[in-house]
Amino acid sequence: MSLAYQFHPTVLREYDIRGVIGKTLGPDDARAIGRAFGSMVVRSGGKRIAVGYDGRLSSPGLEAALVEGLTSTGLHVVRIGLGPTPMLYFATRHLPADAGIMITGSHNPPDYNGFKMMLGKAPVFGETILEIGKVAAAGDFVTGEGSAETVDIRDVYVDRLVQDYDGTTPLKIVWDAGNGATGDILRRLVKKLPGEHVTLYDDIDGTFPNHHPDPTVPENLEDIIERLHAEKAAIGIAFDGDGDRIGAIDEKGRIVWGDQLIAIYAADVLKTHPGATIIADVKASQTLFDEIARLGGHPLMWKTGHSLLKAKMAETGSPLAGEMSGHIFFADKYYGFDDALYCAVRLIGLVSRTGPLSALRDRLPPVLNTPEVRFQVDEERKFASVREIQERVRASGAQVNDIDGVRVTTPDGWWLLRASNTQDVLVARAEAYSAEGLERLKASIREQLKLSGIAAPEGF
Repeated sequence: MSLAYQFHPTVLREYDIRGVIGKTLGPDDARAIGRAFGSMVVRSGGKRIAVGYDGRLSSPGLEAALVEGLTSTGLHVVRIGLGPTPMLYFATRHLPADAGIMITGSHNPPDYNGFKMMLGKAPVFGETILEIGKVAAAGDFVTGEGSAETVDIRDVYVDRLVQDYDGTTPLKIVWDAGNGATGDILRRLVKKLPGEHVTLYDDIDGTFPNHHPDPTVPENLEDIIERLHAEKAAIGIAFDGDGDRIGAIDEKGRIVWGDQLIAIYAADVLKTHPGATIIADVKASQTLFDEIARLGGHPLMWKTGHSLLKAKMAETGSPLAGEMSGHIFFADKYYGFDDALYCAVRLIGLVSRTGPLSALRDRLPPVLNTPEVRFQVDEERKFASVREIQERVRASGAQVNDIDGVRVTTPDGWWLLRASNTQDVLVARAEAYSAEGLERLKASIREQLKLSGIAAPEGF
């Protein structure tokens, strides 16, 4: 019987593998991923791979099938169990391992799941993910007698997180784990940090009964803001479903968005890395890029996507990168991957040393902007529609940045439309210097969507 395997065409994404359980993704896919990626690891000279999984109901079953596939290639699999994605990244360095796979649906709905992979210290994305599909389709698998063991690295990981805490004044912090995969690690972490800590929804529950674990959506932060006010806390910190994206709230109850956090971190990092390249994605505010330059750094706008930013960091030697969605990467003192728990430790230290988070947030000049707005578009249509919009806008003579989607600069500010690599949506954002300007930018987005036959959500 042939071992050749075909994945659903929507599953292999730009920077991970992701699908809907029971529809486009299941244990057979996990087993095939194990065989295909395991074969690629073995062919690259690897012998040992770390595997972890998040708190989704489907994750343990996918993990068992994945391990079966990996061991069939002769690899030794180190199973680190349930925890956040950055703990898996840490494990590949600490063990060490030649590769790593995290089973996670990140911030997607509960019926989604997926796989984030590392080969060596680098993220697996783009052509390498497509190669997994080609190896599986050809049945070109390595075979061998592999093995597996379970290793508990939770305490070692927490010790590494607190190693770079540099605060001077204990603070009161409210945390929201969103019933995601950070819950257990968060409980261990707050025991080792100074100050007073209030934790919300730190029981891991893949049905996400309280709110969805996505800190970019303001409604998901309502509970933590309410509790922050009640507790008179200095900071609120929220995580996404797998702990690689951070959300932050200042002591006034205001959301500190991802690009504002990058600016806050950049001011600190550039003190020890003067002139360094600081990278942010195309969704970030122009005020961030201007602030990096003002601080003496070299601002670099790049494509959205955790794997793409990590690769660009390695290429440029950047000590700090991040994106609007809350993926923030420290190569300053840390490993260069997106770890929201580590980002939290650095933020608490900064506020403890330098004063209230609101003051750090308000250093940036005020602008008016939309949050990330998502427009549902069929998977097969979303990339084509962006290409159409790029061509129309460029033909009109507008100032266009097409590094990732289409970002158009006008006298009012800028607007962006790009196709998500993880969901069947287009993502829009606009930023202006006035309320009237913002309305004009939003009207431009609506017009372009309408010309491509896409309905904007009511109220946008």
